[in-house]
Amino acid sequence: MIDMPRASRPRLLVVDVSDEGRDDPAFHAELLELTAEVLRAADETGFEVRRVAAASSGADGLLTELDSADAVVVTGGEDVDPEFYDGPADYPERGQTFPDADRAQIALVQRAVEARVPLVGICRGMQVVNVALGGDLVQHLHEGGHVRAGVPDDSMVDHEVRLDPASDLATVLGGSRFDVRSSHHQAVGRLGSGLRAVAWADDDTVEAVEHDGSPLWCVQWHPEDAGARGDVLTDLLRAARDAEGPGVVLPM
Repeated sequence: MIDMPRASRPRLLVVDVSDEGRDDPAFHAELLELTAEVLRAADETGFEVRRVAAASSGADGLLTELDSADAVVVTGGEDVDPEFYDGPADYPERGQTFPDADRAQIALVQRAVEARVPLVGICRGMQVVNVALGGDLVQHLHEGGHVRAGVPDDSMVDHEVRLDPASDLATVLGGSRFDVRSSHHQAVGRLGSGLRAVAWADDDTVEAVEHDGSPLWCVQWHPEDAGARGDVLTDLLRAARDAEGPGVVLPM
């Protein structure tokens, strides 16, 4: 654990989707457990942590929070509403959406990238980043293999991903092949401006992206899950913590 006086700790903004209005209580509980692990790891990595829900904060609230943040984590959750990437409204296995949260998180991502605030996206967080920068989504992975459907208490699937060994993310994580845990039926499609794919599953689903001009690392899997490889989450948080701050891109 980082022994750092709390008064001198960098501030991490952790952004969830919503604290209320979910149709599935089991899914809500699962998301809270995953966020609790992010908060625990962030505290141990040396951050002062501020956790907010996008649906209740709104765009103005998130941008105000960003003004005093040294880094941001955008967590997992529901489908991104297809109105934000001009996708068909009707698609297989469409889940609940929170358009107000999407709108707020998109504004947050755009501002963070513009200001070069270090940003980590997890699962839906990676998808929000892609949409915010003009990309779109694969609305449903018909072949499966990335989520265990119909098991609300354990939807995670274990599989391998391969990283571009020349990527910043491979340097951050210290390797180019990992066993990961994921739970998602959507994925990144057309890449947003400035983004490049740097990791893939065996079926070529994009599993991670980074940005050409901003300290940004996004993964499609869940490094915060209790059964995941333990050091990936902390490595991502350390990269965000050790970036030199707004206006400067972390050299790798």
